Amino acid sequence: MEPTILSDAATAPVQVSRRTAAVEAFEDIVYGSVAGIVGKYIEYPFDTVKVRLQSQPDHRPLQYKGPLDCFRQSIRADGFLGLYRGISAPLVGAALENSSLFFWERIGRAAIYASGYAPREQPLPLSALWMTGAFSGAMTSFILTPVELVKCKIQVPGKGEAGAPTAHLKPIPVIRDIFRHQGLRGFWHGQLGTFLRESGGCAAWFGSKETVTKFFRDWNDRRAAASGIPNPIKDDDPLPLWQQAIAGASAGMSYNFLFFPADTVKSRMQTTPIGELASGAMPQRTFAGEAAALWKQAGITGFYRGCGITVLRSVPSSAFIFMVYDGLKKYLPMQ
Repeated sequence: MEPTILSDAATAPVQVSRRTAAVEAFEDIVYGSVAGIVGKYIEYPFDTVKVRLQSQPDHRPLQYKGPLDCFRQSIRADGFLGLYRGISAPLVGAALENSSLFFWERIGRAAIYASGYAPREQPLPLSALWMTGAFSGAMTSFILTPVELVKCKIQVPGKGEAGAPTAHLKPIPVIRDIFRHQGLRGFWHGQLGTFLRESGGCAAWFGSKETVTKFFRDWNDRRAAASGIPNPIKDDDPLPLWQQAIAGASAGMSYNFLFFPADTVKSRMQTTPIGELASGAMPQRTFAGEAAALWKQAGITGFYRGCGITVLRSVPSSAFIFMVYDGLKKYLPMQ
Protein backbone atom coordinates (compact mmCIF):
# COMPACT_ATOMS: atom_id res chain seq x y z
CA MET A 1 0.00 0.00 0.00
CA GLU A 2 1.42 3.36 -1.01
CA PRO A 3 1.75 6.24 1.45
CA THR A 4 -0.81 9.03 1.42
CA ILE A 5 1.82 11.64 0.48
CA LEU A 6 4.84 10.52 -1.50
CA SER A 7 8.03 12.43 -0.75
CA ASP A 8 9.50 11.99 -4.23
CA ALA A 9 6.21 12.90 -5.87
CA ALA A 10 5.13 15.89 -3.84
CA THR A 11 3.81 17.63 -6.93
CA ALA A 12 1.68 14.62 -7.86
CA PRO A 13 -1.93 14.29 -6.68
CA VAL A 14 -2.37 12.77 -3.23
CA GLN A 15 -3.28 9.10 -3.32
CA VAL A 16 -6.31 7.83 -1.45
CA SER A 17 -5.08 5.38 1.16
CA ARG A 18 -6.27 3.41 4.17
CA ARG A 19 -2.98 3.77 5.94
CA THR A 20 -3.22 5.59 9.23
CA ALA A 21 -1.47 8.84 10.07
CA ALA A 22 0.29 7.01 12.91
CA VAL A 23 1.93 4.55 10.49
CA GLU A 24 3.09 7.34 8.20
CA ALA A 25 4.43 9.31 11.18
CA PHE A 26 6.35 6.23 12.34
CA GLU A 27 7.80 5.86 8.83
CA ASP A 28 8.94 9.48 8.88
CA ILE A 29 10.69 8.95 12.21
CA VAL A 30 12.38 5.62 11.37
CA TYR A 31 13.33 6.28 7.75
CA GLY A 32 14.27 9.89 8.44
CA SER A 33 16.58 8.68 11.21
CA VAL A 34 18.28 6.14 8.94
CA ALA A 35 18.75 8.72 6.19
CA GLY A 36 20.12 11.27 8.66
CA ILE A 37 22.69 8.83 10.06
CA VAL A 38 23.93 7.95 6.55
CA GLY A 39 24.25 11.62 5.67
CA LYS A 40 26.06 12.46 8.92
CA TYR A 41 28.78 9.86 8.36
CA ILE A 42 29.44 11.37 4.94
CA GLU A 43 29.57 15.01 6.03
CA TYR A 44 30.97 14.93 9.56
CA PRO A 45 34.71 15.51 8.84
CA PHE A 46 33.78 18.53 6.71
CA ASP A 47 31.41 19.76 9.41
CA THR A 48 34.21 19.60 11.98
CA VAL A 49 36.42 21.77 9.77
CA LYS A 50 33.54 24.17 9.14
CA VAL A 51 32.86 24.66 12.86
CA ARG A 52 36.56 25.21 13.61
CA LEU A 53 36.81 27.83 10.87
CA GLN A 54 33.62 29.57 12.05
CA SER A 55 34.50 29.63 15.73
CA GLN A 56 37.91 31.33 15.62
CA PRO A 57 37.61 33.99 18.33
CA ASP A 58 37.69 37.67 17.43
CA HIS A 59 40.14 38.54 20.26
CA ARG A 60 42.92 36.20 18.99
CA PRO A 61 44.85 35.85 15.70
CA LEU A 62 43.25 33.46 13.21
CA GLN A 63 44.50 29.92 13.73
CA TYR A 64 43.56 28.59 10.29
CA LYS A 65 44.23 30.15 6.89
CA GLY A 66 41.39 28.25 5.24
CA PRO A 67 39.73 24.81 4.91
CA LEU A 68 42.80 22.94 3.62
CA ASP A 69 45.00 24.41 6.34
CA CYS A 70 42.40 23.44 8.93
CA PHE A 71 42.33 19.90 7.55
CA ARG A 72 46.14 19.70 7.69
CA GLN A 73 46.42 21.04 11.24
CA SER A 74 43.57 18.84 12.49
CA ILE A 75 44.96 15.65 10.95
CA ARG A 76 48.47 16.48 12.16
CA ALA A 77 47.19 16.97 15.71
CA ASP A 78 44.68 14.13 16.01
CA GLY A 79 44.87 11.97 12.88
CA PHE A 80 42.04 11.55 10.39
CA LEU A 81 39.77 9.89 12.96
CA GLY A 82 40.09 13.05 15.02
CA LEU A 83 37.81 14.68 12.47
CA TYR A 84 35.11 12.28 13.72
CA ARG A 85 35.60 13.39 17.31
CA GLY A 86 32.29 13.56 19.14
CA ILE A 87 30.27 11.96 16.36
CA SER A 88 28.05 10.03 18.78
CA ALA A 89 26.06 13.12 19.75
CA PRO A 90 25.72 14.32 16.12
CA LEU A 91 24.50 10.87 15.04
CA VAL A 92 21.72 11.15 17.59
CA GLY A 93 21.18 14.71 16.43
CA ALA A 94 21.07 13.70 12.75
CA ALA A 95 18.50 11.02 13.50
CA LEU A 96 16.41 13.49 15.51
CA GLU A 97 16.83 16.29 12.99
CA ASN A 98 15.91 14.39 9.85
CA SER A 99 13.08 12.40 11.38
CA SER A 100 11.69 15.65 12.80
CA LEU A 101 12.10 17.48 9.47
CA PHE A 102 10.23 14.85 7.46
CA PHE A 103 7.60 14.42 10.18
CA TRP A 104 6.80 18.14 10.52
CA GLU A 105 6.96 18.67 6.75
CA ARG A 106 4.24 16.06 6.32
CA ILE A 107 2.21 17.69 9.11
CA GLY A 108 2.61 21.02 7.31
CA ARG A 109 1.27 19.54 4.08
CA ALA A 110 -1.70 18.02 5.90
CA ALA A 111 -2.43 21.38 7.55
CA ILE A 112 -2.42 23.17 4.19
CA TYR A 113 -4.83 20.63 2.73
CA ALA A 114 -7.04 20.91 5.82
CA SER A 115 -7.13 24.69 5.46
CA GLY A 116 -8.67 24.35 2.00
CA TYR A 117 -5.74 26.10 0.31
CA ALA A 118 -5.57 23.27 -2.21
CA PRO A 119 -7.97 20.41 -3.00
CA ARG A 120 -6.78 17.08 -1.64
CA GLU A 121 -6.99 15.44 -5.06
CA GLN A 122 -4.55 17.97 -6.51
CA PRO A 123 -0.82 18.43 -5.87
CA LEU A 124 0.35 21.29 -3.68
CA PRO A 125 1.92 24.20 -5.58
CA LEU A 126 5.64 24.68 -5.14
CA SER A 127 5.08 27.86 -3.11
CA ALA A 128 3.20 25.80 -0.52
CA LEU A 129 6.01 23.25 -0.40
CA TRP A 130 8.52 26.00 0.39
CA MET A 131 6.21 27.06 3.25
CA THR A 132 5.95 23.53 4.65
CA GLY A 133 9.75 23.35 4.58
CA ALA A 134 10.01 26.57 6.60
CA PHE A 135 7.47 25.26 9.12
CA SER A 136 9.35 21.98 9.43
CA GLY A 137 12.67 23.74 10.03
CA ALA A 138 11.22 26.13 12.61
CA MET A 139 9.77 23.26 14.66
CA THR A 140 12.95 21.19 14.36
CA SER A 141 15.19 24.05 15.53
CA PHE A 142 13.97 23.63 19.11
CA ILE A 143 15.07 19.98 19.09
CA LEU A 144 18.33 20.65 17.31
CA THR A 145 19.85 23.52 19.32
CA PRO A 146 20.85 21.45 22.40
CA VAL A 147 22.37 18.73 20.22
CA GLU A 148 24.37 21.23 18.17
CA LEU A 149 25.53 23.01 21.31
CA VAL A 150 27.12 19.81 22.62
CA LYS A 151 28.50 18.93 19.17
CA CYS A 152 30.16 22.31 18.67
CA LYS A 153 31.84 22.27 22.08
CA ILE A 154 33.28 18.82 21.37
CA GLN A 155 34.44 19.66 17.83
CA VAL A 156 36.41 22.78 18.83
CA PRO A 157 39.23 22.01 21.28
CA GLY A 158 39.55 24.51 24.09
CA LYS A 159 42.78 26.14 25.26
CA GLY A 160 44.39 25.79 28.65
CA GLU A 161 46.14 28.55 30.60
CA ALA A 162 49.37 28.10 28.63
CA GLY A 163 47.53 28.08 25.32
CA ALA A 164 47.82 24.30 24.89
CA PRO A 165 44.77 22.34 23.74
CA THR A 166 42.70 20.91 26.58
CA ALA A 167 41.78 17.25 26.86
CA HIS A 168 39.24 15.96 24.35
CA LEU A 169 35.71 16.53 25.55
CA LYS A 170 33.01 13.88 25.66
CA PRO A 171 29.23 14.36 25.44
CA ILE A 172 28.21 13.47 29.02
CA PRO A 173 30.76 15.76 30.76
CA VAL A 174 29.83 18.59 28.39
CA ILE A 175 26.13 18.13 29.18
CA ARG A 176 26.85 18.16 32.91
CA ASP A 177 29.02 21.25 32.57
CA ILE A 178 26.34 23.16 30.67
CA PHE A 179 23.68 22.26 33.20
CA ARG A 180 25.89 23.06 36.20
CA HIS A 181 26.81 26.53 34.96
CA GLN A 182 23.74 27.59 32.99
CA GLY A 183 20.89 25.31 33.97
CA LEU A 184 18.32 23.86 31.59
CA ARG A 185 17.98 27.13 29.71
CA GLY A 186 21.67 27.00 28.77
CA PHE A 187 21.04 24.15 26.34
CA TRP A 188 19.20 26.57 24.05
CA HIS A 189 22.07 29.06 23.84
CA GLY A 190 22.18 30.03 20.15
CA GLN A 191 18.52 29.17 19.53
CA LEU A 192 17.85 32.26 17.40
CA GLY A 193 20.68 31.33 15.02
CA THR A 194 19.39 27.76 14.73
CA PHE A 195 15.85 29.01 14.17
CA LEU A 196 16.90 31.37 11.38
CA ARG A 197 19.10 28.77 9.72
CA GLU A 198 16.56 25.95 9.95
CA SER A 199 13.38 27.83 9.03
CA GLY A 200 14.95 29.62 6.07
CA GLY A 201 17.31 26.82 5.16
CA CYS A 202 14.67 24.09 5.24
CA ALA A 203 12.33 26.16 3.10
CA ALA A 204 15.16 26.10 0.56
CA TRP A 205 15.99 22.43 1.31
CA PHE A 206 12.56 20.99 0.66
CA GLY A 207 11.59 23.68 -1.85
CA SER A 208 14.68 23.26 -4.03
CA LYS A 209 14.40 19.50 -3.97
CA GLU A 210 10.75 19.57 -5.04
CA THR A 211 11.39 22.29 -7.64
CA VAL A 212 14.19 20.29 -9.29
CA THR A 213 12.12 17.10 -9.02
CA LYS A 214 9.23 18.78 -10.84
CA PHE A 215 11.64 20.05 -13.49
CA PHE A 216 12.92 16.53 -14.13
CA ARG A 217 9.40 15.07 -14.28
CA ASP A 218 8.33 17.68 -16.83
CA TRP A 219 11.58 17.15 -18.75
CA ASN A 220 11.05 13.38 -18.83
CA ASP A 221 7.49 13.92 -20.08
CA ARG A 222 8.68 16.24 -22.87
CA ARG A 223 11.41 13.80 -23.96
CA ALA A 224 8.91 10.95 -24.05
CA ALA A 225 6.42 13.03 -26.05
CA ALA A 226 9.10 14.09 -28.54
CA SER A 227 10.16 10.49 -29.10
CA GLY A 228 6.60 9.22 -29.41
CA ILE A 229 7.19 6.64 -26.67
CA PRO A 230 5.04 6.68 -23.49
CA ASN A 231 6.97 7.85 -20.44
CA PRO A 232 7.72 4.73 -18.35
CA ILE A 233 8.16 6.87 -15.20
CA LYS A 234 4.75 7.40 -13.63
CA ASP A 235 3.89 10.18 -11.18
CA ASP A 236 4.29 7.88 -8.17
CA ASP A 237 7.49 6.24 -9.47
CA PRO A 238 10.88 7.40 -8.21
CA LEU A 239 13.05 9.34 -10.63
CA PRO A 240 16.21 7.74 -12.04
CA LEU A 241 18.98 7.73 -9.45
CA TRP A 242 21.04 10.44 -11.16
CA GLN A 243 18.04 12.77 -11.20
CA GLN A 244 17.29 12.02 -7.54
CA ALA A 245 20.91 12.77 -6.72
CA ILE A 246 20.86 16.14 -8.51
CA ALA A 247 17.59 17.12 -6.81
CA GLY A 248 18.96 16.19 -3.38
CA ALA A 249 22.28 17.90 -4.03
CA SER A 250 20.56 21.13 -5.08
CA ALA A 251 18.59 21.03 -1.83
CA GLY A 252 21.74 20.72 0.26
CA MET A 253 23.56 23.52 -1.52
CA SER A 254 20.57 25.88 -1.19
CA TYR A 255 20.14 25.08 2.51
CA ASN A 256 23.76 25.67 3.39
CA PHE A 257 24.54 28.73 1.27
CA LEU A 258 21.49 30.94 1.76
CA PHE A 259 21.54 31.09 5.57
CA PHE A 260 25.19 30.37 6.29
CA PRO A 261 25.80 33.67 8.18
CA ALA A 262 23.20 32.69 10.79
CA ASP A 263 24.98 29.37 11.26
CA THR A 264 28.33 31.13 11.67
CA VAL A 265 27.03 33.39 14.42
CA LYS A 266 25.37 30.41 16.14
CA SER A 267 28.59 28.38 16.04
CA ARG A 268 30.59 31.23 17.58
CA MET A 269 28.04 31.57 20.38
CA GLN A 270 28.03 27.85 21.06
CA THR A 271 31.82 27.35 21.07
CA THR A 272 32.61 29.98 23.70
CA PRO A 273 34.08 27.98 26.62
CA ILE A 274 31.58 27.59 29.45
CA GLY A 275 34.27 28.32 32.04
CA GLU A 276 35.02 31.70 30.48
CA LEU A 277 31.33 32.57 30.48
CA ALA A 278 30.85 31.47 34.08
CA SER A 279 33.91 33.36 35.34
CA GLY A 280 33.01 36.53 33.47
CA ALA A 281 36.22 36.41 31.42
CA MET A 282 34.03 36.43 28.31
CA PRO A 283 30.59 38.05 28.13
CA GLN A 284 27.70 35.88 27.04
CA ARG A 285 26.79 37.68 23.85
CA THR A 286 23.40 37.80 22.25
CA PHE A 287 22.95 36.85 18.61
CA ALA A 288 23.13 40.51 17.59
CA GLY A 289 26.16 41.12 19.82
CA GLU A 290 28.06 38.16 18.38
CA ALA A 291 27.20 39.26 14.84
CA ALA A 292 28.42 42.80 15.57
CA ALA A 293 31.72 41.49 17.01
CA LEU A 294 32.30 39.30 13.96
CA TRP A 295 31.54 42.19 11.60
CA LYS A 296 34.04 44.38 13.45
CA GLN A 297 36.71 41.67 13.25
CA ALA A 298 36.37 40.45 9.67
CA GLY A 299 33.54 42.20 7.85
CA ILE A 300 31.19 40.29 5.58
CA THR A 301 33.80 37.63 4.74
CA GLY A 302 33.86 36.53 8.38
CA PHE A 303 30.26 35.37 8.10
CA TYR A 304 31.18 33.01 5.27
CA ARG A 305 34.22 31.25 6.78
CA GLY A 306 33.90 27.60 5.88
CA CYS A 307 31.00 28.22 3.48
CA GLY A 308 32.72 26.65 0.48
CA ILE A 309 33.54 23.39 2.22
CA THR A 310 30.07 23.28 3.77
CA VAL A 311 28.32 23.64 0.42
CA LEU A 312 30.70 21.06 -1.08
CA ARG A 313 30.03 18.42 1.58
CA SER A 314 26.29 19.00 1.33
CA VAL A 315 26.25 17.67 -2.25
CA PRO A 316 26.75 13.96 -1.45
CA SER A 317 25.23 14.19 2.02
CA SER A 318 21.91 15.72 1.02
CA ALA A 319 21.69 13.60 -2.12
CA PHE A 320 22.02 10.41 -0.06
CA ILE A 321 19.58 11.62 2.60
CA PHE A 322 16.77 12.07 0.10
CA MET A 323 17.66 8.97 -1.91
CA VAL A 324 17.69 6.77 1.21
CA TYR A 325 14.50 8.30 2.62
CA ASP A 326 12.54 8.19 -0.65
CA GLY A 327 13.80 4.68 -1.39
CA LEU A 328 12.75 3.34 2.00
CA LYS A 329 9.33 5.03 1.78
CA LYS A 330 8.77 3.59 -1.70
CA TYR A 331 10.14 0.07 -1.41
CA LEU A 332 9.69 -0.72 2.32
CA PRO A 333 6.30 0.76 3.25
CA MET A 334 5.12 -0.16 6.71
CA GLN A 335 1.74 -1.81 6.97
